[in-house]
Amino acid sequence: MFKTCTNMMNLRKYGNPPFDIAVIHGGPGAPGEMAPVARELSSTHSFHSSDLPGFHGIPGFHGSPGFPGFPGSSDYPGSSDFPGSFGSSGSSDSFDPSNPARGVLEPLQTAVTLDGQVRELKAVLKEHAALPVTLIGFSWGAILSYIFTASHPEFVKKLILVGSSPYEEKYADSIRRARGSRLSREEWTKTSSLIPAVNGLSDGNKNAYFTRFGQLMSIADSYDPLPHADEVLEYQHVINKNVWGDASKLRSNGKLLKLGKKIRCPVIAIHGDYDPHPFEGVREPLSRVLENFQYVLLEKCGHRPWVEREAKEMFYAVLKGEI
Repeated sequence: MFKTCTNMMNLRKYGNPPFDIAVIHGGPGAPGEMAPVARELSSTHSFHSSDLPGFHGIPGFHGSPGFPGFPGSSDYPGSSDFPGSFGSSGSSDSFDPSNPARGVLEPLQTAVTLDGQVRELKAVLKEHAALPVTLIGFSWGAILSYIFTASHPEFVKKLILVGSSPYEEKYADSIRRARGSRLSREEWTKTSSLIPAVNGLSDGNKNAYFTRFGQLMSIADSYDPLPHADEVLEYQHVINKNVWGDASKLRSNGKLLKLGKKIRCPVIAIHGDYDPHPFEGVREPLSRVLENFQYVLLEKCGHRPWVEREAKEMFYAVLKGEI
């Protein structure tokens, strides 16, 4: 069901053709973290949001007038009632083995500039995807997917933003404050010491420090995580510093948000209510520039919905309903 592409080091494939879904990792510089999502989406069949109770004819998701019981309401059916869901056991192995697995691509970004990552993603999708694709970006990957979709709208039929960073600079500082309030004094001291400590180190040692920094941020970013492996292949400090430096400039000068006016496909934001990346920094700006924008706010959910005890099933139910 899972195979690694043999002629490229920056792509993994799951399931069988056509490969019309692509999952984009965060960081920048954290390749591999979307592997659990890619595996889950490839192992179960898609179903339409119209199949979900309460979705019929509703022009929007959580926050839209008239949406009964979504999410977290006592009258909203459990996700075990959804087609293709985990069921009561929480297992993802209940799909029909006689049906072919859904084709999913997991690009692994290697370029060290923002423009380079956009070009790299274009090349991977052009060669390996059944265009146009459903593009699912997580965290930084949501920003990259947004920029890519604005630059190459013909490549994307639907854009899904999971745990996205904010699209305006005024929301950015709240991320640091939220994380700081959730770490112990010892953890916050360690975090603060890691950032200046990377100066003057070799790239390999910088990656080790970046790894530790990412692990501490994961503590602050999670609400009630299930036990899970860290599937990041390598935390890459140079990519993170350079690519995010490029993106930060776009956000601070307002050009990032303006790119949304070039996006014509439907856009869905899925966000946890405990995510330190403020949901208002996604919903409010994007509502102003996107023609077709919907959003889901998951309760008791941190930055990575697929590891959250209270939100994992709902996250996959919503995600599968959109592909």
